[in-house]
Amino acid sequence: MELPKFILGDNTDFPDSIFVIHTEFPRFIIDLKDDEVEWLEEFDKTDEEELSSEAETLITQATEFYDREVDRYEAD
Repeated sequence: MELPKFILGDNTDFPDSIFVIHTEFPRFIIDLKDDEVEWLEEFDKTDEEELSSEAETLITQATEFYDREVDRYEAD
């Protein structure tokens, strides 16, 4: 199965949160309410160096994805 790079998620147990799930390495979930990130990968020290440089870009892409999806939803 091919998955999209980003998926939106919500949950009635967290009514103030909107989640964006990044499905490619490094996989993570970001809660846009407070920009808290939960990484779904385990990293060693060498991975952490690469991740720190890539994380900001991925989080920006996740936020842009959310904005694009909301714009499309509101246009309908």
